[in-house]
Amino acid sequence: MEGWRGAWYVPCLASLETLQELCRKENLTCKSIGITNRSLKSYEVEYLCDYKVEEGKAYYLVKWKGWPESSNTWEPRKHLNCPLLIQNFLRDKNEYLSRVREGKAVKVRNHVKTLKPAIADYIVKKAKQRIALQRWKEELNRKKNHKAMILVENTVDLEGPPLDFYYINEYKPAPGINVLNGITTGCECADCPAEKCCPKEAGFILAYNKRKKLKIQPGLPIYECNSYCRCGPDCLNRIVQKGTPYSLCIFRTNNGRGWGVKTLQRIKTNSFVMEYVGEVITSEEAERRGQFYDNQGNTYLFDLDYDSDEFTVDAARYGNVSHFVNHSCDPNLQVFNVFIDNLDLRLPRIALFSTRTIKAGEELTFDYQMKGDFFLTDYVFTCCEFLV
Repeated sequence: MEGWRGAWYVPCLASLETLQELCRKENLTCKSIGITNRSLKSYEVEYLCDYKVEEGKAYYLVKWKGWPESSNTWEPRKHLNCPLLIQNFLRDKNEYLSRVREGKAVKVRNHVKTLKPAIADYIVKKAKQRIALQRWKEELNRKKNHKAMILVENTVDLEGPPLDFYYINEYKPAPGINVLNGITTGCECADCPAEKCCPKEAGFILAYNKRKKLKIQPGLPIYECNSYCRCGPDCLNRIVQKGTPYSLCIFRTNNGRGWGVKTLQRIKTNSFVMEYVGEVITSEEAERRGQFYDNQGNTYLFDLDYDSDEFTVDAARYGNVSHFVNHSCDPNLQVFNVFIDNLDLRLPRIALFSTRTIKAGEELTFDYQMKGDFFLTDYVFTCCEFLV
């Protein structure tokens, strides 16, 4: 595969630690794997792996940033200036002990001289998970095209970032499908909405009020101003196209539903929250993929059936934060079909709007069976319980 500036690149099968060790042996720097000029010549604690007491002195086994695990060393507590990492170490130890005691709180005994291997193993796995989730968070925020932040949180288990998920901001059409089709002109409004604004030209009313909140009923389409329109970026008919306005958190649920999404800000009723994006494929391809997803026990197929049933959005491998939004029979989000730079009725964009005021910290959900016809062929939903 040809890469940037004509270079060729292939997936690297070597581990991160192997690459770091090779760089150090050859005195090479590579910022993407944590080897910089500074780290070549200095030592920084990445995380703490173990604990012991010898001759009355406390020692921690240190994993050095940018160095392989074979370079880990035991260091006395007084030599370590990393209070946050020590705090993480102690919290992870207490968490493990609490879980093995069936959730009962366990008081840490200061006279313990060594940790059991299972405890040390859990602490290392938790530290590696914390680093992996931090890197994933940074990657998501590099790729997003909106101002609001994306956070990642897992206080439930040792699950790390999904291995086969790629963040995108807009539809990824399959070969032969054109998702930018049908727009050659825009409205001439200096101050939307005017008599011939985009919604009215399409035969519908403006979807938003003066506070830029939704004012139409579910089932009606949204026609926003497009790239050919005369109006500027502050036009009240440009909402979905600006992207998610709220900071959101992808978090691990504690009731077996995998990942979920919660808002970090209060969301008012009838506000745009996020867009549902993924690969745009034909319904025939969706049928084929659906059979494969059924065997896996999950699927992310969303039929684009506003006008016909020719295309489907598949957010299994390519998507945005909406990939992680869970189902509810009493949802706080509602699906709407949106047309902006494409007037093809077979290919609407899918936007999720709040159905009520949503508090900061509350999980975001929508009904997978609501119009837009989001279907999960491997599940039956009954009173918000998943029956396989």
